[in-house]
Amino acid sequence: MPQLTRRSLAAATAVLLGATALTACGSDSDDEADAGSGPVKLTYWAWAPGMDKVAALWNAKHPDIQVTVQKQASGDDLVTKIITAAKARKGPDLVQAEYQALPTLVTNDALADIGPEVQGVEKKFAPGVWQQTTLGGDAVYALPQDSGPLMFFYREDLFKEYGLTVPTTWDAFAETARALKKKAPKKSLTTFSANDAGLFAGLSQQAGARWWTFEGDTWKVGIDDAATKKVTDFWGGLVAEGAIDNQPMYTPAWNKALDTGEQIAWVSAVWAPGTLTTAAPATKGKWAMAPLPQWTEGENATGSWGGSSTAVTSDSKHKEAAAKFAVWLNTDPEALAALVKESGIYPAATAAQTSGALAKAPDYFANQPDFYTKAAEIAKTTAPAAWGPNVNVAYTAFKDEFGKAAKARTAAAFAKALTAVRDTTVDDLDKQGFEVAK
Repeated sequence: MPQLTRRSLAAATAVLLGATALTACGSDSDDEADAGSGPVKLTYWAWAPGMDKVAALWNAKHPDIQVTVQKQASGDDLVTKIITAAKARKGPDLVQAEYQALPTLVTNDALADIGPEVQGVEKKFAPGVWQQTTLGGDAVYALPQDSGPLMFFYREDLFKEYGLTVPTTWDAFAETARALKKKAPKKSLTTFSANDAGLFAGLSQQAGARWWTFEGDTWKVGIDDAATKKVTDFWGGLVAEGAIDNQPMYTPAWNKALDTGEQIAWVSAVWAPGTLTTAAPATKGKWAMAPLPQWTEGENATGSWGGSSTAVTSDSKHKEAAAKFAVWLNTDPEALAALVKESGIYPAATAAQTSGALAKAPDYFANQPDFYTKAAEIAKTTAPAAWGPNVNVAYTAFKDEFGKAAKARTAAAFAKALTAVRDTTVDDLDKQGFEVAK
């Protein structure tokens, strides 16, 4: 994949820009530093809690480069703000950016290529995670900060009670769901939820999907590719036959189902213990984690759900210094330990995934002392992801269309939903002025 920049796209218009006003910016201090009066001063827009405490560790040891963290909202609000700032040439030096937001920021010329400043750093990350910061090309637009490898979480006690075996393939997963229904008709193995597209994207990623690809001046949208159709047919089929539930996640009803054992498994990411602690407090110590089922026995791949990076903006007058801080933040043992403690992240750097604060299993999974050891092995198998400049549009369409399909409970409705998501995504790219392969 060639280096992706806004300038390489014909007649492209701004993404996500609306009436959002430009607020706090980070360039005012640069002129002072350029004049030689004191240390280099960098601003870092981030939403993770406690990031200022982590930066304070750097500042204490690097008097020549001082970093100020400015707390921001996350998601689309921050992306819009960054793009607005970039157009006014008033952006900060660094930003915390979700992986799926990187193409949008790159195509708006908001991020700098820091490849020359971070040579060799890629060895500290799983290839599938690193690829998300390069967009598959030679340029490096960010450094991985945290990741969310997908795993299979299940009620160990109830699996034993009902004589179920932890599935290693998706076919076995389906048979497990059916077997549970026969033994306990009021229970479900899990649910299909349409209220968070990130999980479906990760499952499609594991299957080999490439939702957006780029060649020359043209984007190709593959949301309805063979891999994603396979995932859609699988989950839609289970919902249609009543083998699993069709209710959304994160609702009081979903919490109750997990806490009472009405649902006995959840396909989720490494951060699931935190959610389960709140959603199903009565079941603490009764869950276990295993690798994600595979499409073919013997394969070893997972998808990802969530995660963010540290990027240097195109507005930074101190690209080298900013890149130096980004490398420290995401590879230095002290910085990574602080990120785990203060920000509650699962670090993308492989060496940090079984050390320090992650050497001990989460309290909720105290019955599985090797939790993070297993998680680290799974994280290494993260498959590459392919994001595009309008992920937000695709995700919104998924929520709408797959929400209807889940209620309809028919395989045809799921197939129709996938086509609708793809068409909505393509139409939006057309409307914005991107060249799109038909």
